[in-house]
Amino acid sequence: MEATTILPILKKKLAFLSGGKDRRSGLILTIPLSSDQTSMEELSATLDYLLSIPSEKCKARGFTVIVDGRKSQWNIVKTVVLMLQNVIPAEVSLVCVVKPDEFWDKKVTHFCFWKEKDRLGFEVILVSANKLTRYIEPCQLTDDFGGSLDYDHSDWLNKRLVFEKFTKESTSLLDELSIINETDKSSALCVCLLCCVSVCCVVCLFVVCCASVVCLCAGHELLSELQQRRFNGSEGGGGGQGAWCPMEEELLAQPQVMKLLDSLREQYTRYQELCRQRNKRTQLDEIHAKVMQVVTWLQGPGSELLKTQQAIGDSMRTAQALQQKHEEIESQHSEWFAVYVELNQQIAALLSAGEEEEVAELKSLQQQLSDVCYRQAAQLESRQNVLQAAHSFHSTTQELSQQLDGLLGMLCADVAPADGASIQQNLKLLEEKLQTVEAGLTSLRQKGSLLLEQMCSPPSWTLEETESPGGDQQDNVQQIQSVMDEMQLRKQRCEDMVDVRRLKMLQMVQLFKCEEDALQAVEWLSELLDALLKTHVRLGDDSQETRTMLDKHRKFVDVAQSTYDYGRQLLQATVVLCQSLRCTTRSSGDTLPRLNRVWKQFSVSAEERQHRLELALSFHGNAERVLQQMCVEAESLDEVDSSGKTLLDRLTMPVIFPDGSEQYFGSPSDTAVAAEGVRERLLLVEERRLQLQETRLHYEEEEEEEEVALTGLEVKPKVI
Repeated sequence: MEATTILPILKKKLAFLSGGKDRRSGLILTIPLSSDQTSMEELSATLDYLLSIPSEKCKARGFTVIVDGRKSQWNIVKTVVLMLQNVIPAEVSLVCVVKPDEFWDKKVTHFCFWKEKDRLGFEVILVSANKLTRYIEPCQLTDDFGGSLDYDHSDWLNKRLVFEKFTKESTSLLDELSIINETDKSSALCVCLLCCVSVCCVVCLFVVCCASVVCLCAGHELLSELQQRRFNGSEGGGGGQGAWCPMEEELLAQPQVMKLLDSLREQYTRYQELCRQRNKRTQLDEIHAKVMQVVTWLQGPGSELLKTQQAIGDSMRTAQALQQKHEEIESQHSEWFAVYVELNQQIAALLSAGEEEEVAELKSLQQQLSDVCYRQAAQLESRQNVLQAAHSFHSTTQELSQQLDGLLGMLCADVAPADGASIQQNLKLLEEKLQTVEAGLTSLRQKGSLLLEQMCSPPSWTLEETESPGGDQQDNVQQIQSVMDEMQLRKQRCEDMVDVRRLKMLQMVQLFKCEEDALQAVEWLSELLDALLKTHVRLGDDSQETRTMLDKHRKFVDVAQSTYDYGRQLLQATVVLCQSLRCTTRSSGDTLPRLNRVWKQFSVSAEERQHRLELALSFHGNAERVLQQMCVEAESLDEVDSSGKTLLDRLTMPVIFPDGSEQYFGSPSDTAVAAEGVRERLLLVEERRLQLQETRLHYEEEEEEEEVALTGLEVKPKVI
């Protein structure tokens, strides 16, 4: 019987178990009769329900029934007492009928109870409320009978309803959990769960799980309430047996709640373990399916995508297009690699708490997945490296081709520099371009070798044997080699042209140098001529100085002759170089006449200068002999005088060049100074002449005097 079926009757409080006990530890059943007519059927139902609550052990100790008849009539009390015989005859030990102050007829009541004593099977006593403590301790009586035991019928009824609800739900839940746990041994439910064939099964299991949690929470809350009341009841006791209040243990079935909770926890723990195993199995199957999905795609469509991408392109543009295509392939792979990372994390989490069989399976899946992913990633990286190397190779090829085109254009252009410096600049620029081409070709070889190495070498992470290069691979190798050979051939042709151009430019440099040096020779010769005419005027004061000046003049002429010869050689070399370069005669056509003209003017001037010095040397030499000799012939004096005058006349004459032009040596003052020296020497010679004449006259006079003296003749003087 459940309280919910007779809830309206129980709310009337026709009878109740307060939790108090008699001195024999028997439970006290209280029947509070009211002044209204009491329904025996409802009372009987109430008693049946109340007597179903205690355990058999408690029932064996017997009940003490307190029939509170203070507000009722004797007939009703008698009926209730007789009804106890039919309801609980064996369990009743003592019936205490609490009589009112104005009690019924004593004889009648006393007679009736004694008459029915043997038939009833229990003792019935009439007692007033204040004397009830003779039979029952005050702490076991409620306040209606002057006791200190707290009892709230509404609270008891509510807890009873909660308890019965918990008992019913937990029992049903235990049955369901037992069925689920036992059914797990078969494969039907597992298949249903793993394959998700029956959504209802999954929903039911979820409902059972939620109900288990709710029921456990309700049970713990109920148990907490019961234990709290027991604690409060212990505090309300006065001592002795009152300190032990079994209300919750026996009447409210605290042990039963605890037992149900323990069973429920046990079944729920088994159910959780079952769910954990199912979830783990489901996780394993899901992981296995995802692993196989990743492996299948990587080994199938992923590998096919890479196999179709073997070209390296023939230019930077095609290489960039291939790189973009490869980035798209990498983007597709990255989605699967993200799944791989997630699966790897899930597998690592399961490995930390997995069993031995599961660990072996998980490690096998993890190894298979890692091998495939790493191999595919290595192939992607290898392909990316090849494309990057190909792009760099094509970029270098394009740059080198542009450099070769620029060098070829420079070589094909006509060379018409204005001077040797510009030729030197062009030659330097040509050498720099050739060095740049050489460096570019070296870089191209290096990048080509790197590209070939990356194309032919297998990836660093591979599980399969290296396949032999296919047709596309061989074509790529031949393409790279042909590009490098073509660039080498173009570079060699440019080098040959550079050698020819270098020789030509060096010849042009030499041509300009010869022309410049020839012009310099003309300038030097002009300077020598100018110096000869302007500064070479003096003739010396004596023969020694004149002889020295004549020697210096010859050396001066030798220097001029060497300069002229050097200029002639340079001009001859210029003619040869112009013929070799097949160019028209440049400024050398004007330089040669200038050189010859200056040389002829210098030659005429030098001869005139030499002639004057020779005249001066002869003059000074004769004059010095005349001046130094004691006896001088008149002819010698005349000769000196004649050479001196001739020299003076020569100093006043200009130099007549082959073109008819005239030029004087030095300035008039310089000529006057040179002539003054000659004149002074002529004066000395004249003085010598006079001196010799005087000496001769004196000598002749002495001879005449001697003759006169010898002859004694008078001699007439002669006039000279």
